[in-house]
Amino acid sequence: MAFPSKLLNEGEHVVVSTRTHAKALILPGLGVLVALALALFVGGLVDSSAVTIAVWVLFLAVVVWFVVGPFLRWLTTTYTFTNRRFIKRSGFIAKEGRTIPLNRISGVDFEIGVIDRIFGCGTLVVSDASTDGRVELYDIPDVEQVQLQVSHELHRLSGGDRRDDGT
Repeated sequence: MAFPSKLLNEGEHVVVSTRTHAKALILPGLGVLVALALALFVGGLVDSSAVTIAVWVLFLAVVVWFVVGPFLRWLTTTYTFTNRRFIKRSGFIAKEGRTIPLNRISGVDFEIGVIDRIFGCGTLVVSDASTDGRVELYDIPDVEQVQLQVSHELHRLSGGDRRDDGT
């Protein structure tokens, strides 16, 4: 997913652009399967066409609520690191964004749980000097590589001459 170049400043380029891992859609998918099983079961129990129609309308509402909503959130939420800033954008109709200049970021860490390891993703923790303090980006694919690329860019931005061993 390419970040729109029209939203970049002159001389700015994308270092990493990603979105949440597709594993975020597993639970909504399971919810629809359960709703489908219930709709088929209840639809098979009743002989009334009005009740059957109501069951399927309810099923469609569940699909919209548990699948379409999360899918659109997943599809429209991106996390981008450029050589100058971190950008979080989300929304299809109503848009929301957050930008943190790279020079304000004090650290980029990652956390990988057991389930995350199975799926190849993890949580990226971006710490900054603001009152919010940190931004947690859950279920980032290849989180270790993303953290490495962002850390490299932070090091490059700071001049790259500073030694990291404290001497």
